[in-house]
Amino acid sequence: MKKTYQDPLSKSQIVNTLSDETGLTRKDVNAVLNSLGDLIQAHVKPRSCGVFKLPGMFKISVVKKPATKARKGVPNPFRPGETMDIAAKPASRRVKILPLKNLKDMAS
Repeated sequence: MKKTYQDPLSKSQIVNTLSDETGLTRKDVNAVLNSLGDLIQAHVKPRSCGVFKLPGMFKISVVKKPATKARKGVPNPFRPGETMDIAAKPASRRVKILPLKNLKDMAS
């Protein structure tokens, strides 16, 4: 069984741990992590496919939220009987990360 951690690891601790377990140098592990970050960026930036999957771990996708119009006189859900105004919001792109089956099994 693998070791468990009480606190999250910092980037340098992750690099050291991966270096020890794989036999690669810290420089090589750092290069792999940086390359993975660049690969994810290339998948989620505008005018790209918008989806990145790390098999068995997670799926990162970009969700396009449309613009909303301003609304006036909407009932306030927290204070019945009162109304409120809702400001307009511009269109945006949000990042959504979904765990895949292997990651869900690790957590249970």
